Amino acid sequence: MLRYFFWTILLCCAATIAAEPGKLPAPANRQVDFVDDVLPILQKHCFNCHGAEKAESGLRLDVKKHALTGGDSGAVIVVGKSAESRLIHLVAGLDNEIMPPADKGERLSAKDVGTLRAWIDQGAAWPDQSLAQLQAARHWSLQPIRSPVPPLVAHAKEQRQPIDAFVIARLAKENLEPSPTADRATLIRRLSLDLLGLPPTPTEVDAFIADPRPDALEQLVDRLLSSPHYGERWGRHWLDQARYADSDGYEKDKPRPFAYRYRDWVIAALNADMPFDQFTVEQLAGDLLPNATVEQRIATGLHRNTLHNTEGGIDPEEDRVKKTVDRTNTLGAVWLGLTLGCAQCHSHKYDPITQREYFSLYALFNSIQEHDLEAPTPEEAAKLAADKEVHSAKTTELKAALTAYETNLQPAALEAWEQAAKDAGKPPEGTPPKIIKTLAKAKEDRKPAEQAELEKHHRLLDEEWTKLNKTLTDHQAKSPKLPPQRMAQTVTELAQPRETRLHQRGDFLSPGDVVHRGTPEILPAVNSAEKLTRLDLARWLVGNENPLTARVTVNRHWQQLFGRGLVATSDDFGRQGDKPSHPELLDWLANDFRAQGWSLKQLHRRIVTSATYQQSSAARRELRMRDPDNELLARQTRRRVEAEILRDVSLATSGLLVGKLGGPSVHPPQPSDYASLTYAGSAKWVDSKGADRYRRGLYTFFQRTSPYPLLATFDTPDSTECTVKRQTSNTPIQSLTLWNDTVFFESAQHLARRVVREVPAGMSAEQTVRARATHALRLCIGRVPSQAEVDDVISLYQDQLQLAGANSAASVAVAGNQPAEGATLSELAAWVNVSRTLMNLDEFVTRE
Repeated sequence: MLRYFFWTILLCCAATIAAEPGKLPAPANRQVDFVDDVLPILQKHCFNCHGAEKAESGLRLDVKKHALTGGDSGAVIVVGKSAESRLIHLVAGLDNEIMPPADKGERLSAKDVGTLRAWIDQGAAWPDQSLAQLQAARHWSLQPIRSPVPPLVAHAKEQRQPIDAFVIARLAKENLEPSPTADRATLIRRLSLDLLGLPPTPTEVDAFIADPRPDALEQLVDRLLSSPHYGERWGRHWLDQARYADSDGYEKDKPRPFAYRYRDWVIAALNADMPFDQFTVEQLAGDLLPNATVEQRIATGLHRNTLHNTEGGIDPEEDRVKKTVDRTNTLGAVWLGLTLGCAQCHSHKYDPITQREYFSLYALFNSIQEHDLEAPTPEEAAKLAADKEVHSAKTTELKAALTAYETNLQPAALEAWEQAAKDAGKPPEGTPPKIIKTLAKAKEDRKPAEQAELEKHHRLLDEEWTKLNKTLTDHQAKSPKLPPQRMAQTVTELAQPRETRLHQRGDFLSPGDVVHRGTPEILPAVNSAEKLTRLDLARWLVGNENPLTARVTVNRHWQQLFGRGLVATSDDFGRQGDKPSHPELLDWLANDFRAQGWSLKQLHRRIVTSATYQQSSAARRELRMRDPDNELLARQTRRRVEAEILRDVSLATSGLLVGKLGGPSVHPPQPSDYASLTYAGSAKWVDSKGADRYRRGLYTFFQRTSPYPLLATFDTPDSTECTVKRQTSNTPIQSLTLWNDTVFFESAQHLARRVVREVPAGMSAEQTVRARATHALRLCIGRVPSQAEVDDVISLYQDQLQLAGANSAASVAVAGNQPAEGATLSELAAWVNVSRTLMNLDEFVTRE
């Protein structure tokens, strides 16, 4: 048995090693397809040197006619005779020559050479369409979105949405059953965390559990979707993709005092359930809409989220090019789910996207011009206009007073000054020679310019004129203006578009051919008779003919609600990405999404009211080996909440959270020496006071070179580029942060005071402790605890009380000096440590 295993492994390995020089691998013993089998090999190993961008030795292998004709040395493919084909000799390394050369790419494996041999021996069938058309016709994500009918399956009573039929049908094929529905306490906490990013209160949990209505869950979902905190929760997901931050990045990393206006636009748009197609158009091209509003211009702040280099000695054009590349790549990742960036330096190795097509998309962003926009709210605009009117009237009044003095009184004052100089026999000391010369002349002999210069000089000596002029100047300097935070970052299009050239090897200093605006050939053409604009591009993305945007969008939202997309590679719907686990469900969702007017709230309602979403997340033995990643959706997925939500949950549980929406970013406490790590201490951090100290994590000022450490510790993206899926790590520093960070320690202190305040000492000591332990658990885990869990908390409390009673100084350090009604200092300190423990429970930081 062991010997058989050894030879099996050896044979498997042999199939993957490179073809041995001087030896010709046997042709594959199967029918070979050009698109599925041959084209990927040519793309990976041959097109760099023998493709659209380069044709070494006159040979191109990306076009049927040229490939079969050959290059400067003649034909390389002898149809039906692979052993006589020079292409096979070269890739197999016969005749002491091998392709591709070692410095140009990876050698073909014996298996790849065998595939090429079989293809040639079988007639070298090559369809007449272009490579892009061939791959578009075969690849699943480039097909038109279908309208599949949900399958008829058993368990009809378990189906709450058409979604469930697709999932149950797939499970049935694997002889698996869905998991039971989670209990109501788990469901309300799951829904609250997923839709709002906040935990439910015990009162809300009790009300939902006791709600006898058959549509109780649907009523709960509607309430959550209408909450203003919905936009905050889902806005954070979008801001990851939009690479939002409050500073420029790079060495100087200067703050962006009104970047938050774009963030607030996103929150408001999501709360209003702005259709996703409109959401797309306004961000990509709001400035090009007819009679664009201020809000539509603010939406284009998406383009301003790029890094901005203000270091000394930089090349501004290089920085602009980097921004344009970033905008192009972001478009590919967010809306198309394609790795467009791979085609920046050369044609894509796996997907049929040429470098020329990449720069055709790049050209659509190449004429963007950045600028700042006055963006007051309607109330602020009205007040500003009124203030300007008052200011203008006062300016007119002061100008009139100055003019009257210059006309009526200053001539007499000048005459008196001249007479005084004449009586003194000389002008005052310090009078300029030109003025002395003018004074020596009779008035009738002076030139107009000389007289004007004299009057100007005298005004500087005239106290009354100086007073009137200063009053006017000071008033003009106080012209009403918007504060900096009422500005917004936006873009416009240059009147004369920039010429776009292909960057050879991705280097903007090596321009190639002129490239015109356009979209990849693998996707439906843009319906525009005139020169393409960003507005045309945006509308094309959300057009019915485009098969990607709706699929990519619903997949990403599914990912947020299940931890994994129906397509696991949510940023890559190309040939290197994963295929959908439930292709019919993906298309049904995408089609329904468009049919429902691109409503994200409707999409979320569909998903969260499904039986699939409402399943228990408990692990099942039969799934651990067969489906460890929960690809089949036989259960829900439990996972730790994101960094911002972890902080929000702690503040909300303690009662500290301030629910104010929007406004400038805030600076909650962080380690005092952290900001000094930045260049020359450029990122000054002054802790916010009052309510701003307890705002949601979404509003924390994000400094790119020194992100808020709590957020960075729990895997918040660095915002230097688009992030469509956060990584989740598990490190010791996270446990230390949960225990010691200021926000968690302060939350524990306030949770202890909340527990003592909300469960007053009106019972026996034992009953009071038990009631407080029960209340603390309910606040932290969102459900009624078991008797054993309460007993464990009481035991912990008693231990901590004994320690606190033995060390009053430590009690003060833990609980603070402020007394709490209904508890001694030692009791309060004990409850603080109990609260710290509960806020470190896995169940507290996890969404079940």
